[in-house]
Amino acid sequence: MIPNEISPVLPSRRGFLSSLASGVGGLGLASFLCSDLVMGADLALPHFLPKAKRVIFLLMAGGPSHIDMLDPKPEIAKNAGQRPDGVALRTERVTGGLLPSPFEFRKCGESGIEVSELLPHLQRCVDDICVLRAVHGSNPNHGPATNFMISGRIDQTHPSLGAWVSYGLGTENRSLPSFVSLGNTFTSSARNGYLPGEHQGTPIELDKPNPDQMIRHLRNAKLDRASQERQLEFLRQANATHLAARGEDAQLEARVRSMETAFRMQAAAPEVFDIRKESEATRKLYGEGKFANTCLLARRLVENGVRMVQVVNSGWDHHSNINKDIQKKSKEIDQPIAGLLTDLKQRGLLDDTLVIWGGEFGRTPVSENGDGRDHNPFGFTMWMAGGGVKGGLIHGATDDFGFRAVEGRVGVHDLHATILHLLGLDHEKLTYRYSGRDFRLTDVSGEVVREILRS
Repeated sequence: MIPNEISPVLPSRRGFLSSLASGVGGLGLASFLCSDLVMGADLALPHFLPKAKRVIFLLMAGGPSHIDMLDPKPEIAKNAGQRPDGVALRTERVTGGLLPSPFEFRKCGESGIEVSELLPHLQRCVDDICVLRAVHGSNPNHGPATNFMISGRIDQTHPSLGAWVSYGLGTENRSLPSFVSLGNTFTSSARNGYLPGEHQGTPIELDKPNPDQMIRHLRNAKLDRASQERQLEFLRQANATHLAARGEDAQLEARVRSMETAFRMQAAAPEVFDIRKESEATRKLYGEGKFANTCLLARRLVENGVRMVQVVNSGWDHHSNINKDIQKKSKEIDQPIAGLLTDLKQRGLLDDTLVIWGGEFGRTPVSENGDGRDHNPFGFTMWMAGGGVKGGLIHGATDDFGFRAVEGRVGVHDLHATILHLLGLDHEKLTYRYSGRDFRLTDVSGEVVREILRS
């Protein structure tokens, strides 16, 4: 039995207002008083006028080969099998001579950007894309390099990019999380680190056909909605008493907000996550398969107010048999990604939705195991589209063999600073105090890559 009252201890005015934001029973009144009583920091304003309102990050886990996809290097073919004197081609493992790409590149669109035959659908979207050919990282190993791409650090202590975006801007839809991770999700990719718990990414299981099953424990099979409302009202009163006795408790408040979002998601999420509601023409645009469905769901999420959608696609670690395996992976992602860009553009969403593509690093121009490529964090390709970025542009270059970034270099901190800038956030001002110091996504470095920004 749930009591109507708990304790006669009266909360302070601040505690009373906080309690209004801590339960379903207070949601209506809280929204009348002020919406930021409900969402707190989630409704923080940007530092300046943003170009983008939301982000879709297409993370190709494993390290896609830029040399075979987006950065043609004819000098490799001219020196096939060799290791030219004076050229630094050393990696963390023993590798062989230069390994040419067998795939043909063609100039595409009005911009004439060269794109591999591996990506025929993306070729048609090239005028909307800004290709960053001189990205560089700091570590040649998957775990640390992925952590660095996601959080700006090589360890797993710090918040991910999505958590920082959630912390800085929140969600435009109180019935959905501000940060969602789709695809081959792994815990560290969606972590909130030391940021409040409501900024942790919500992982979605796309292997489940029913939208109700995509999010674990979304529905309570033992309690109906009315019973859950009474339960949350009881918790609201208990939390009000706790806050009155002990003062503010950021961790408790974060947990309560997460529970309330989860409660609201029971009604909102099944509708948003049901891609079966899309027209046949739209489904055909994205193609078939799990990744196609993931990209379509990403569009539905940003369309419904989710700030950050991270799409993880694994299987890009091609240490051998790369020519065959990269064809398979490229075919898997090509139409869905082109469909996503086309769909966003047709709906008027691409202008203020930033789409990012890339892996934790690229791959070497020299061979490994005869027919593979090793990890290469020294120079690789990523691209960005929409959200205030110039389309039909190539920024930066690697050396003649695609091994090191030499011109227009973009470090991961620079990439993160640029993403935050497009969202209206100053990367030096977006900080969180933890363990006695102010932390930020870009640590103590990072420069906005202004050359790629639309005026």
